[in-house]
Amino acid sequence: MQKRTKILLILIGLLPVSICIAAGIGAYQILPWKIPRVLLFQEDGFAVLVYVRFPRVVLAALVGAMLAISGTTLQGIFRNPLADPGLIGVTAGAGLGASLWIVLIGGGALGMWGLPIAAFACGMLVTIGVWKISESQGKVHTVTLLLAGIALNSLAGACIGLMTFLADDEQLRSLTFWLLGGFGGATWHVVFVTLPITIVGVFVLLQQASALNAISLGESEAYHLGVPTETLKRWSVFGVALTVGAAVSAAGGIGFVGLVVPHLLRLMGGADHRYVLPGSALGGAILLILADLFSRTVVVPAELPVGVVTALIGGPFFLWLLIRFKREVFL
Repeated sequence: MQKRTKILLILIGLLPVSICIAAGIGAYQILPWKIPRVLLFQEDGFAVLVYVRFPRVVLAALVGAMLAISGTTLQGIFRNPLADPGLIGVTAGAGLGASLWIVLIGGGALGMWGLPIAAFACGMLVTIGVWKISESQGKVHTVTLLLAGIALNSLAGACIGLMTFLADDEQLRSLTFWLLGGFGGATWHVVFVTLPITIVGVFVLLQQASALNAISLGESEAYHLGVPTETLKRWSVFGVALTVGAAVSAAGGIGFVGLVVPHLLRLMGGADHRYVLPGSALGGAILLILADLFSRTVVVPAELPVGVVTALIGGPFFLWLLIRFKREVFL
C-alpha cells in the first residue's frame, strides 16, 4: 500500500511538471519555470500560453485520463489484459459519426460543434446497440458483449471505408486527419465542453474499483460475495461509453492509451483497482501530454498526428502483452 501511495503521489507531482514542459516548448520557447511569472505579469508569451498552448495541453490531459481509465475498467470487466476501449464499439461508432458528418453534411447550423456532436452521438448509439444485443432476460453476458462489439466495430469500419471512398480530396484529408487523432483544433470552448463529461465519467468509473477487484475472481464468485454484477456492468459500460465518446469526439481516434497505461501501473504496483484506476487517469494524462508534445515538435513546422505517436508506442507494447499473456487469452 505504501508503494502504491508513493506511485500515485509521484504521478500527481509529474502531471503539473509535464503540463509546464509541454506549454513551454514549441515554436515560441518559454522556459517552464518562467511560466508563472509570464502568466502573473502578462509578459511576452502570455497570449501564446493562454490561447494556444494551455487549451491544447489541458485537452490532451483530459482525453488521456478518459482513455486510460476506460481501458482499465474494460480489462477488469472482461478479465482480459488485452481489452481496450474499442471493444464495446464506441470508438468505431464515433469515427462513423464523424465520417458521416464530414462527407455527407459538413458545416450546417451547428458549425464547428457539428462534428464532435455527431461523433459523440453515434458512438453512444453504437454502444447502446452493443448492450441491447448482448442483453438476455435482464442479464448481459460478457462474452456476447465482446462479440457484439467486434461485429458492430466491423460494420462501423466498413461504413467508414465507404465514406472514405465517397469523399472528395478536401473531405478525405479532413477525415484522415480526424481518424488519426490530434489536438490541433483545441480551444477553451472544447475544453469546457469536455471537462464536465470527464468529471462525471471518471467519477462513475472510480466508484467501481472495489467491485472490479471482486469480479477478478470470476463473475459467479463476485455475485456470491454480494457484488451486483449486472449493475457493475451497466455503470461500467455507461462510464466507458461516456468518457471514450467524449475523448474521441474531442480529439479523434487515438489508440493504445487504454492498453499501455494500465499495464504499466500494474507492473509497478499490482492489480488493485483502487490504485490502478486513479493511477491510470493520471498516467494517461501525462502520456498524452508528452505524446502531443512530441507530435508537434518532431517534424516542425509540420505536425505528426498524435494517434500515430501512440500507435508507435502501443503497437510493440501490445505485441509484448500478447506474447506474455497468450495463455490467459486463448485458454
